[in-house]
Amino acid sequence: MTGSGVSGQRWPGFVVCAYAVLFLCMTGLAGHAMAASGCGLYAQAGFQDLTFESDGMKRRALVFVPPGYTSKTKVPVVFDLHGSNSFPKAQLAQSGWADVAKENGFIVVAPQGGLDGKLPDTHAWNVPGVTPGNGPDDVEYLSEAIAQVKSRFCVDDTRLYASGYSGGGRMLSQYICNGNRDFTAAGFVMSLRAGYPVQVQGKWLPDPKTCNPAQPVSIIAFWGVKDNTNPFAGGGKPYWQYSGQMALNRWAELDGCTGTETVVKGVKVTSASFERCKGGTRIVSYTIAGQTHDWPARDIGFSLAAASDKNAEPMYAAKRMWTFFNRSGQDLVAKVDGKNICANGGKSASPSVNTACTIAVKNDSGPTGAVDSLAMGIR
Repeated sequence: MTGSGVSGQRWPGFVVCAYAVLFLCMTGLAGHAMAASGCGLYAQAGFQDLTFESDGMKRRALVFVPPGYTSKTKVPVVFDLHGSNSFPKAQLAQSGWADVAKENGFIVVAPQGGLDGKLPDTHAWNVPGVTPGNGPDDVEYLSEAIAQVKSRFCVDDTRLYASGYSGGGRMLSQYICNGNRDFTAAGFVMSLRAGYPVQVQGKWLPDPKTCNPAQPVSIIAFWGVKDNTNPFAGGGKPYWQYSGQMALNRWAELDGCTGTETVVKGVKVTSASFERCKGGTRIVSYTIAGQTHDWPARDIGFSLAAASDKNAEPMYAAKRMWTFFNRSGQDLVAKVDGKNICANGGKSASPSVNTACTIAVKNDSGPTGAVDSLAMGIR
């Protein structure tokens, strides 16, 4: 390599590097090179479309950038995956993630499934092990979407999180099961799975061969007792079958949780948690009485404090997930008003404040045979 066209002499490598850096600084290209991470690139606050090519197809996602975003300070990102027969804008409208992001200064990305939905202008996810045929590679798309967000925004890649509703949650479950290590915590609404369903001696179980996460992942899940689309008790469509409790138990095994599951039974909300898991991860689950397959409304609260505490901060599903992701709250067990019955059948000491009951983790009896009554709805 010659340093100039005049002398033809070779320069030591470190001198070449020094001149190269000086050239970049003088021409302003150094800033461009540093911006490859997305830091330093201007991004307007509010909603914006993100389009790119993945697996030979033009794909898109909807991004919400919070007010006060400077592109100089790295911020967390939450990916919010819509259900089947839906689309990103509708998902953000029902989840409330943009409101939480506005309050807390992080970015929200709502990706769009690669399959056409059953309703006009809607979409669904090509979930591995579920959708027949050779549809778009939505696993590759999610991976590419994450890379695109990192390259265009100033992202703290140690604080990447995701939530999924119904089909979006099943997609997110399998994405993590496939060994993708992007997300350190994930939230699931009517949707948590732990691999493909397999029948063993007449009982439906998560197939261990189809769920091999690369690392422990903190999990927060919400269930509706009256959900007939993805029944908590199991059954439903072929892609579902094993129960929500069985999925939670399997994730407790995958996360290396030790000890027992702590359960708090309330009139409206029953919570369960595994607190001692590898890498400081934890698993929390909320089962809502009377709840169908819909995303929990904002009037379904998940308080951080006892029901008798007048200073308890009001919580709804997305806000509850963010607190879990952000690990700012130590009390991750719902406490609701009303008479409480412990898992062992004993009554709690107080009628107004839940008392935790500790039970051993054990498998349930399998599916109930419930059927999907929302074939054309969002799932």
